[in-house]
Amino acid sequence: MLVEAGGEPASFLSYKNHQSLAIKHYFQAVIVLLLVSCSTTKQASDYSRQELKKRTFNFFWDIAHPTNYQIPDRYPTLTFSSIAATGFGLTSYIVGIENKYISRAQGAERTLHTLQSLWQMPQGDQASGVSGYKGFYYHFLTLDKPVRYKDVELSSIDTGLLMAGILSAMTYYDKTDETETKIRNLANDLFKRVEWDWMLQKDGYLSMGWHPERGFIPAKWSGYNEAMVLLIMAMGSPSHPIPSESWKKWCDTYQYGMFMGEKNVQFDPLFGHQYSHIWIDFKGIQDPYMKGIKSDYFINSTQATKSNRSYCISNPNGYKNYSENCWGLTACDGPYNGTKTIGDKTYTFFDYRARGAASMQIVDDGTIAPTAAGGSMPFLPVESEAALKYMWQTYNKHLVGKYGFKDAFNVTYRDEKNPEGWFDLDYLGIDQGPILLQMQNHENELIWKIMRKNPYIVAGLKKAGFEGGWLSAK
Repeated sequence: MLVEAGGEPASFLSYKNHQSLAIKHYFQAVIVLLLVSCSTTKQASDYSRQELKKRTFNFFWDIAHPTNYQIPDRYPTLTFSSIAATGFGLTSYIVGIENKYISRAQGAERTLHTLQSLWQMPQGDQASGVSGYKGFYYHFLTLDKPVRYKDVELSSIDTGLLMAGILSAMTYYDKTDETETKIRNLANDLFKRVEWDWMLQKDGYLSMGWHPERGFIPAKWSGYNEAMVLLIMAMGSPSHPIPSESWKKWCDTYQYGMFMGEKNVQFDPLFGHQYSHIWIDFKGIQDPYMKGIKSDYFINSTQATKSNRSYCISNPNGYKNYSENCWGLTACDGPYNGTKTIGDKTYTFFDYRARGAASMQIVDDGTIAPTAAGGSMPFLPVESEAALKYMWQTYNKHLVGKYGFKDAFNVTYRDEKNPEGWFDLDYLGIDQGPILLQMQNHENELIWKIMRKNPYIVAGLKKAGFEGGWLSAK
């Protein structure tokens, strides 16, 4: 190859042959590395539900605080912990056990430490230095010492989501060993400590929260939204129940209507059609309201998800990349709060906001959140899976990371820093939870089966007037 008719010394020819062979091997190695790199990139961008589940579970398992075990509101930005995210985390540990990501002993130990921390957190009516009051918890807690963050409210719904996670642990850990016995007892005590009746206002509606500086928040839980599980637990409480009539008052405020060809009880962001369904199986059970319209709440959420998807496909504002496989409006982060001209068009964008579409209102700025499709898996499994696969593979470089999907993205929003569109840097606990838990419910109804056995959930449903389906056997 390098030998020429010049009569070079043998040693020189040997060197040149060796050099040629080395170069050949070098380029062969480079080709192999490139092929491996391409294969790895392809594998990383290939969608797998099991891979998404594992990564999303790891969000809760990895980032829980090492001493108080609360789940940060978001990551990698660390500002405060979220009691609602902790509720999602407690149920996620069950999914981890059942999928063999962790052992039952590991899940039980983490759960017990979390419940012990919650029980030991200071309660009182002071404005600072406490974590909660009358069994409720503040919406956000500081990371190091889990006490009230700044002047946030004592939150009824976030306490409710925490308690839903606590009740799932109370029912799931049913062994007779010391750890699981302690879990059941602590979970029961934590639930019974919540004074739901204190949060009930004179007009019969639950307040959204309370501030030690100024009392109850004027806003109350009415209309259809994510608070179904809150009311059902409050009615089912063995210690501080609210009256059964609370459910009828709740239903009296529903807005029933047609949107994008689907008729259902209206609520615009999809999280309102998902959260309660994570812990309660509404398929085939009916309260008096649903009997009256010959439906159930599972069907209602299915219709709402269809209309949300149809709205995105219709894309009346002409946002970039909305399609049959790129849809989902719900509460999430956003790129910017204000107006911005892009090309020849001026848009209004939002940062964190509840986005959605229904007959009552439309809030849409081109921001899509993967949790909208992920949390809708039981309602539209084929369409939700297709959307997750499309987003995973199309936007993998910016949208997918160690813990699965980042919170949201908007490819209409572009500037010098975001030439390919805006992609969130953070994962949010309350959006990670629905992805993991609703995928699991779709696969084998794991959380639903557990919660069908919880006495407080069953009692609350019966007080609300639910009948039929799986509840008939209780």
